[in-house]
Amino acid sequence: MPDLDLPNPLDPASGEKAAPRLSTATIPFLALEVKRPAYNRSGVANGVLHFGPGAFHRAHQAAAFDALLAHDPRWGITGVSLHSTQVAQALNPQDGLYSLALLDEEPGLQIIGSLTRILTGSQGKAVMEAMTSPELRIISSTVTEKGYCLGPDGRLDEQHPDIRSDLADLSSPRSFIGWLASGLAERRRRGLPGATILSCDNLTDNGRKLGAAVIDFASMRDPDTARWIEDHVRFPNAMVDSITPATDQDLRRKVAQSLGLTDAWPIQRERFTQWVIEDDFVDERPALDVAGVTFTKDVHPFEAAKLRLLNGAHSTLAYVGLLRGHRTVAQAMTDEWLARFVERLMREDIVPTLKPPAGLDLDIYISDVLRRFRNPAIEHLLSQIAWDGSQKLPYRLLGTIRDRLASGGEIQRLILPIAAWLRFIAHAARHDLTITDPLADRLLAAGDDWQAIVAMPEIFGDLAGSPVLVQPLTSSFKTLDDLRSAT
Repeated sequence: MPDLDLPNPLDPASGEKAAPRLSTATIPFLALEVKRPAYNRSGVANGVLHFGPGAFHRAHQAAAFDALLAHDPRWGITGVSLHSTQVAQALNPQDGLYSLALLDEEPGLQIIGSLTRILTGSQGKAVMEAMTSPELRIISSTVTEKGYCLGPDGRLDEQHPDIRSDLADLSSPRSFIGWLASGLAERRRRGLPGATILSCDNLTDNGRKLGAAVIDFASMRDPDTARWIEDHVRFPNAMVDSITPATDQDLRRKVAQSLGLTDAWPIQRERFTQWVIEDDFVDERPALDVAGVTFTKDVHPFEAAKLRLLNGAHSTLAYVGLLRGHRTVAQAMTDEWLARFVERLMREDIVPTLKPPAGLDLDIYISDVLRRFRNPAIEHLLSQIAWDGSQKLPYRLLGTIRDRLASGGEIQRLILPIAAWLRFIAHAARHDLTITDPLADRLLAAGDDWQAIVAMPEIFGDLAGSPVLVQPLTSSFKTLDDLRSAT
């Protein structure tokens, strides 16, 4: 985050006087049209400890708890930034307050008050006290998949440097897993109840994987604590969805003008949010239904719908859209041919592979996704969505292709974005461009030899090199050439 030492986001050269900083003391001076917390923050108890209070958490989960606090004051949040001090530096002087800009046809601006303080990894004693507070019911996380320290098999990587360090000495944990194991062990030692560990990271089966990692770690240090965690702690699966563009100086400037106050780190997102949580809590669960959260016995059908419909369509827009000269998702959706293609892909090719859960109407969901894609207030770069294709496409498109093949269904439309990705790789290789992908070196080395890429089992699995892919890909390249020449 730039310019933390300059709380005033306005250009000093403009001569404009710095506005007062957003805080509890200055919140009465907010512009009248700005929505503010609908509860008395002095009466809030911190029932939640959240690791990784970055922009996505503050735009999504913290906003949901902010809505809940208007009904129940027990669900305030203590944030913990293990590897950075920036959020603490920005928000602690503001008493945890920050502004959330909603980007839509009807924009909005509100102050979120659910995050009451930010601790850092260097404040180990304070973090441990927060983890062992009798008020605490939920420990949540948005630490990205890297924070789980998992190996290729999806289990805890015992050779990860942070895990090895914490296994040797847990007095000052380095890893998120180490912190969880240490905090839960201390709750057991103090005779406190367990807690619900709620992963909000974009990782399939996130709760199960996190629980297995914590229990594996605890087993290597103290089997009795590991058994206590299994008996007294819950790790529900969850899925989250909302587009959250990064904060920039333009947002800071606009927010300062609307607030009449300076906010060191405002955030922005689309108005749409989705949060689905497995109904598996220790003791009481928060009534987040008031914020539109869905509780369910099984998150997987919701996850599959998001991965295949929203994410699969996103990747299609990215690779085909870049080929046709587009820059953002909203711009790509003004391409009538591409917009029609993506809608047909979703409704005719992907929907037949899904088993929607009760309460999720796939027709309405698709219409909502298409509307979100068209949102002109969101500048979602196709080049960013195109990152990590070797990791994303197996989940976003190849799983659907397998199911269509198994049922005897048509796959030609589903093959086109795969072909567009291969062309994306070949273009980068020919022009000596870098790409963001863990397999970048091998992909770029293959370049125009697309069959060498399709033969990679770490991407295509049992379909690697299969004629059922090679033949339709060959015809798809001709289609892509026609599409590119038509632009």
